[in-house]
Amino acid sequence: MVNSKTPAQVVAAARSQAKITTPELIEHLFDDFFELHGDRQGADDPAIVGGLARFCGHPLTVVATDKGKTPKQRVAKHFGSPEPAGYRKLLRLAKQAEKFGRPLVTFVNTAGAYPGRSAEEQGQGEAIARCLLELGCLKVPMITFIFGEGGSGGALAMACGDRVYMLEDSMYSVLSPEGFASILWKDSQRADEAAKVMQLTPSALLEHGAIEGVIAEDENDHLATVEAIRIVLKRDLELLTKKDPTALLAERYERFRKF
Repeated sequence: MVNSKTPAQVVAAARSQAKITTPELIEHLFDDFFELHGDRQGADDPAIVGGLARFCGHPLTVVATDKGKTPKQRVAKHFGSPEPAGYRKLLRLAKQAEKFGRPLVTFVNTAGAYPGRSAEEQGQGEAIARCLLELGCLKVPMITFIFGEGGSGGALAMACGDRVYMLEDSMYSVLSPEGFASILWKDSQRADEAAKVMQLTPSALLEHGAIEGVIAEDENDHLATVEAIRIVLKRDLELLTKKDPTALLAERYERFRKF
């Protein structure tokens, strides 16, 4: 797949409000979605949406970041940047999926974990680290789709499973181009240059072996994008659900060791 956009253009497209949304993905990809709330530690972060669903007749667990659509929703969801309660909700649903033998499918579109004072006081770093530790050892298949921004540890915490795919107009990086330029060159205006240096585009990450594939998307036809995701998800679930947990964990370990 050839994307003629420059890295800076890919970043702009990844952040576009015309991108396919989490509610669209859940509505059109899955049947019988039943949302589950709360981290069972006293909070429920709306930036993380998760629950049970059926895909091609088979049960699975779905967890996704959600930026919201209206201004009020976006503020409430911190523009898709999860708080510690969001990551603990993810982990709760993942362990539940493991208990009942359901695959875990995650969708990521976040600039990163919420950086506010309240998040730090509630243990943001520990929550992300716990996801990396626990999900890396999850004994059921885990497949991730990055469909917009994939920023820093906030995205990685949801993408530490068996397969990671990116839509063609998405990005995945340790920090934003603006942050990179500010830290390295003390000039946030060099963000476009930073985007090129950072190798954050799907094509670059596929070349480096950091992801398994790039999925075509149509900004003007979200249903076509859903169908492209459906094909990949169906294929990988059929493959991964046939593996026993020992083989699954061994292959996941090797996947991350090669980085």
